[in-house]
Amino acid sequence: MTVATVNGISIGYDDEGAGRPVVLVHGHPFDRSMWGPQVAALAAAGHRVIVPDLRGYGRSTVVPGKTPFATFAADIAALLDHLGVERFALGGVSMGGQIVMECYRQFPERIDALVLSDTTARGDTPEGRRVRIAAADRMAREGMAWYAEENLARMIAPANVEALPEVAGHVHAMMTAAPPEGAAAALRGRAERPDYRELLTLVSVPALVVVGRDDEFTPVADAEEMAGLLRDATLEVVDGAAHLPNLEQPEAFNAALTAFLRR
Repeated sequence: MTVATVNGISIGYDDEGAGRPVVLVHGHPFDRSMWGPQVAALAAAGHRVIVPDLRGYGRSTVVPGKTPFATFAADIAALLDHLGVERFALGGVSMGGQIVMECYRQFPERIDALVLSDTTARGDTPEGRRVRIAAADRMAREGMAWYAEENLARMIAPANVEALPEVAGHVHAMMTAAPPEGAAAALRGRAERPDYRELLTLVSVPALVVVGRDDEFTPVADAEEMAGLLRDATLEVVDGAAHLPNLEQPEAFNAALTAFLRR
């Protein structure tokens, strides 16, 4: 792990392999370690893989309050400027996928492929915003343990909680270790995110849309909607997985990802 000081904060990141750069953005409330299986697979396939901790998570600076998606995107751009990376494939899961869409809105000329995993292009409804803000306030007051307990069996398929104890343990540990103020700030910014559906119709690069068959947070219908909006999309539905197919079924996820990038 390396730390860079960019955009007024410190960002922890891993930078592995050599070749065509691929940047992967984690979801909430996780950190860069969620991409471990993909870093290994992509580096072995001849890619340079860069995985940052978002502001407020992992080893990056925690900034309380509210972190808009535009700020997350600016952090990613600044890190890649620091690393001398001009063009890259960019992927993300869940909130990370929405930040990827914001990155494409801000600097499309730098991105040559998109990977959108278990995410949605839709903005929050009024009720969704209310629930998200309430969760953020509770995180700031009580910490992350309650969130991890309530959501573990939705982040990964309930059967996988028992069948994949190492994966379940990793996911639970990431959630409980997330800095509460950083996670809350991200949720507040996420509640105000724009609707990205019109943006997707303008995307001119190939896109891979991946979703776990049993995802409750962003179901298959959301993935199908995004794939239908994109000009050049490959849709991959991963069986035996919920919201985190990259960890629940890494072989299937990696096969789809490496095949897409070979295009």
